[in-house]
Amino acid sequence: MSVLTIAIVIAFILGYACIALESVTKVNKAAVALLMFVVCWTIYMINPGQYITGVEPDQINNAVNDIIERHLGSTSTTLFFLMGAMTIVEIVDQNGGFNFVRESMKTKSKRTLLWRIAFMTFILSAILDNMTTTIVMIMVLRKLVKEHTDRIIYASLVIIAANSGGAFSPIGDVTTIMLWNRNLISAAGVIKEVLLPSVVSMIIPALILQTQLKGELAAPDMSITNKGAEDFTSKQRKTIFFLGVGGLCFVPIFRYLTNLPPFVGILLILSVLWVTTELFYHHLQKDEKGGMNKRVTNLLTHIDLSTILFFLGILMAVSCLEEVGVLTTAGQWLNNVSHGNHYIVTGVIGVISSIVDNVPLVAGCMGMYPLQVAGDFATDGIFWQLLAYCAGVGGSMLIIGSAAGVIAMGLEKISFGWYMKHVTWIAFVGYLGGIFTYYLLKTFIY
Repeated sequence: MSVLTIAIVIAFILGYACIALESVTKVNKAAVALLMFVVCWTIYMINPGQYITGVEPDQINNAVNDIIERHLGSTSTTLFFLMGAMTIVEIVDQNGGFNFVRESMKTKSKRTLLWRIAFMTFILSAILDNMTTTIVMIMVLRKLVKEHTDRIIYASLVIIAANSGGAFSPIGDVTTIMLWNRNLISAAGVIKEVLLPSVVSMIIPALILQTQLKGELAAPDMSITNKGAEDFTSKQRKTIFFLGVGGLCFVPIFRYLTNLPPFVGILLILSVLWVTTELFYHHLQKDEKGGMNKRVTNLLTHIDLSTILFFLGILMAVSCLEEVGVLTTAGQWLNNVSHGNHYIVTGVIGVISSIVDNVPLVAGCMGMYPLQVAGDFATDGIFWQLLAYCAGVGGSMLIIGSAAGVIAMGLEKISFGWYMKHVTWIAFVGYLGGIFTYYLLKTFIY
């Protein structure tokens, strides 16, 4: 390994450590990721000739520009997809599209509510991003459950169900979006073969957690806020919901029908929803301006740009490691150590994802193992499907291991220690149960 390659690896490791220790350094991880991206490629440019072969010396700079643009193009498909999906969810939420979720959860039985919360979270997180799903469900819980000791049990299940629901859906988690964009998994394949393991990873913890809940709930707060009700009628809010959520479900079908990249489908749904809401607002009376700030042009400012920039930085930094051959070498080492056992490799990656961000982990794996025509590394191969499951579900083992956990931690003031003591082992049992279920499916059915 050359001195430059070692320098690039050191820069990446230092940046990664700062990202993992964001709560200690107080420096936004997006800033660190962007700096890491620039530093890695700057070191690469000191002597790019040692990495690029078969190119005339005077054409090296042009070759590097082509390489960076190729990686940037691949990264941009994920970024545009995320921006479009974030905007769609924001439109639906701000205009009252999720009000029905709050209404459908009402019950007196604590255990009945637990199962309703579990399955509703699981379903929503397969369509929406985990962060939005968690926020919606925590807001529902605040209206229905008065006791904080009970509510944090429900919130813990929300974390587990959100991560499990996102693992089997091509649009349910950033990592599955990345794998889908690279054609490493297909929508039909990952749903068919990872759905049942994901359900198992949610049901086992739910069965254990329900033993901690007994009796009935106090009467729920009937004054559930109808966000967006002051602007649109109930019919209009339902139209927005079905256009937004139904549109997200349609994106995989659109890709199948047209063979266009997924981000094109997401932009189609965004444009249709944008036009529809503009028409709705156009027919409001001129003095009804209370909700005009919920128009799409204003909601675009709500998009979490720092998250988008974080993905840009981390994915482009990982692409530099890929270009210098580090990821290929690491992949070969992992195969040798595990003797080619994909369950061990992806299982360990899943556990690590509960400690560090799963986005760079999955990005690294995509660089380690090239897509093959057939076998375990082909589209919908065992490795990629296990990676989608493990990277998604593994984050439930620690409350800081996923966006859903961090959101619930902040909203419900759940301590790291409480979660680790009461929930970590439960999430781990569910995680192993899902992996075992996948093994049984691949061994005896598929």
